[in-house]
Amino acid sequence: MTPGARIQTAIDLVEMIEHPPDGRADVPADAVVSGYMRGRRYIGSKDRRAISDLVYGVLRHRAEIDWRLAGPATTTRLRVLAGLRILKDWTGTDLVQAFDGGPYRPDPVTGTEMAALEEMSVERGPRPPAVQANLPDWLASQFSAAFGESEWAEAEALHAPAPVDLRVNTLKGDRAAAMAALVAAEVAAEPTPHSPVGLRLAGRTPLGNLAAYRDGLVEVQDEGSQICALLTGAAPGEAVLDYCAGAGGKTLALAAMMQNQGRIVATDVDRRRLGSLSKRAERAGVTMVESIDLESADLPELGVFDRVVVDAPCSGSGAWRRHPEAPWRLTEERLDGYLIQQRKILARAATHVQKGGVLTYITCSLFPQENQAQVEHFLAEHGDFEALALDAIWRDCIGTEPPVMDPAQPGLLLTPHRSGTDGFYIALMQRTG
Repeated sequence: MTPGARIQTAIDLVEMIEHPPDGRADVPADAVVSGYMRGRRYIGSKDRRAISDLVYGVLRHRAEIDWRLAGPATTTRLRVLAGLRILKDWTGTDLVQAFDGGPYRPDPVTGTEMAALEEMSVERGPRPPAVQANLPDWLASQFSAAFGESEWAEAEALHAPAPVDLRVNTLKGDRAAAMAALVAAEVAAEPTPHSPVGLRLAGRTPLGNLAAYRDGLVEVQDEGSQICALLTGAAPGEAVLDYCAGAGGKTLALAAMMQNQGRIVATDVDRRRLGSLSKRAERAGVTMVESIDLESADLPELGVFDRVVVDAPCSGSGAWRRHPEAPWRLTEERLDGYLIQQRKILARAATHVQKGGVLTYITCSLFPQENQAQVEHFLAEHGDFEALALDAIWRDCIGTEPPVMDPAQPGLLLTPHRSGTDGFYIALMQRTG
């Protein structure tokens, strides 16, 4: 592909992500990009990398691009033009050559567009906090309140590309066996810093081509998610309820921890996501999982369990390095809706925890109101639960010293900056009476 053809493809993709043609604003950018590429096999690997690099660069720097333009970009095309100036240091001559109106290439740069690009050279003073964090104004203030003096380090880490982590399925082998399988496939990887069952790939690779993945020896799972599963302490022979199981990533991790012995009930209101669990379980060699659609008309009585895991719906802010479009889709109203939903789910899930059992609350959020504030509210409303100290649990389950914890807070927050993982919050509460 010519440079111009790559740019036109990037413009089309950014437009599809920011203004979905079917009105579905919940489709992640990576799904849009991968779906587009699957339908166009003629696009080579180098072209795909170059296109993806430009698309994600524009998404990650949207706030800075709009600030340098002295206002929101009037078109997706202008935002990509500005991205080329900022991210690639392209000159006006470079742009004219690529935007020549040839086959599959963008139309020539207009006078209005060139004037807007020239405005970017005007000195605008210090970058505002929202621009430094590359977030919408209202979210930048939330971010600052959450992290204080460390907000810029957290923001920088949040907007860096995320690695690909694998979880070794211990039902089929150990980490050494998985590493050997990757080496044999000429895939570079190394152990994750914290998770004893994690591997981090050195680069991108088509996982569907790997025998280790097809045979269920490894699963794609961020190290932070692996840690959350490990900290639940699920053990062989127990009864576990995975109350918001989704596609079952943590469900399968729990099954491996339990050595396929005991019982796991995986529930969710999203029948479509839950439906993929059976195939994943078959590949992983998991036979102890029962999935239940919570929207089913003939919902069975769930009963009580030794452990109940709530991976609650949330803002997803901890995964924004993987989904740079997501901050611009989140609204204050949606965030408020998540807060209401989280409290309801926690209260319902608590009814299924037997005496002495443990309720685990997990989010992939960085915001205190979705995390410790929800746990504190739950504990205030449920006097028969108490928070467990996670530092000792970490040492028992992970086998290393835990990251910095605030002993005054009932839980642990992992972040891209602190732990090198996606952002996750986890708290464990035991039913005492």
